[in-house]
Amino acid sequence: MVRKRMNFEELEKIDSKKMFKTYDMWPDIAKKSYEQEFSRPEFKDIDHIVFAGMGGSGTIGDVFSSILSQNNIHTSVVKGYLLPKTVDENTLVVVTSVSGNTQESLTVLENAKNSKAKFIAFSSGGMIKEYALKNKIDYQEIKMEHSPRASFVKYIFSMLNVLESVIPVKKSDVLDAISKMETMRENIFSNNLNENNMALKLAKWITRTPVLYYPLGLQSAAIRFKNSLQENSKLHVITEDIIEACHNGIVSWERTSSMQPILIQGHDDHFKTIERWKILKEFFDSKQIEYKEISSVKGNIISKIINLIYLLDYASIYHGVKSGIDPSPISAIDFVKERLSK
Repeated sequence: MVRKRMNFEELEKIDSKKMFKTYDMWPDIAKKSYEQEFSRPEFKDIDHIVFAGMGGSGTIGDVFSSILSQNNIHTSVVKGYLLPKTVDENTLVVVTSVSGNTQESLTVLENAKNSKAKFIAFSSGGMIKEYALKNKIDYQEIKMEHSPRASFVKYIFSMLNVLESVIPVKKSDVLDAISKMETMRENIFSNNLNENNMALKLAKWITRTPVLYYPLGLQSAAIRFKNSLQENSKLHVITEDIIEACHNGIVSWERTSSMQPILIQGHDDHFKTIERWKILKEFFDSKQIEYKEISSVKGNIISKIINLIYLLDYASIYHGVKSGIDPSPISAIDFVKERLSK
């Protein structure tokens, strides 16, 4: 049961590994990562980018896919062992494993031996580093910040830096995203644990199983929120595309439900998406179903997604702490990994 109040002492006590302190530094980590001096490999004639990774590293691929959705570069996100059959000499495969020891990511990287595609790997070390260096694959080591999921912005902004030649993103858009994170921090960070903290209010509102509704362009933010609630708050979560839900998922609300709808909306969603939001809210109101609306900041797609993730990740940490749950341990994942390594 979620407790009503939380203070800084409670946050420090329950969040035993101080994950929240890394999040307090997210805008600074993002800025430093984007401005850091990296070696930048040159990749030419790329028309297809595959982002391969699992968990927090997989979210990075989701975000890049969303960022590039308005460009002419085809993207694929692989969360598993196999590359798509469309991979060819004009494909860049980006393998990311923050821990450096993810089996699925290592298996994808091993495809470099027999593939015409170009490969680059990012990790904090581990088997990914060892394999890449041994096989002369482009590699960039990026130190982990606290945990793979808390390292998200460090990896996103470092990769925007390193992959500048193949990811057509305006520098002004990236800087705008960081600037808006700095503004967002003032509201949601650990020095502002009062009633106007948006992340804390959302954490307090979630008392049952959330159903996250999202438009396609913000799918990566919704998936990230699901994953963060699952890992940080040990909570079951459901995600639904708003357009698709109007053809099936909405019917489930005809029965009394303990689920809680959360509507993740873009500041300037497509007019047909706005129409669906209006209809869905009208339906919920007619059924007296309480829902929560979360809106992105104004600006480009990077600013919207990164700042939504900042807000929603913090909400997942606060929810865990308010529920008396330490957000850092992930014993169930450790259970799986121990058995996979045997």
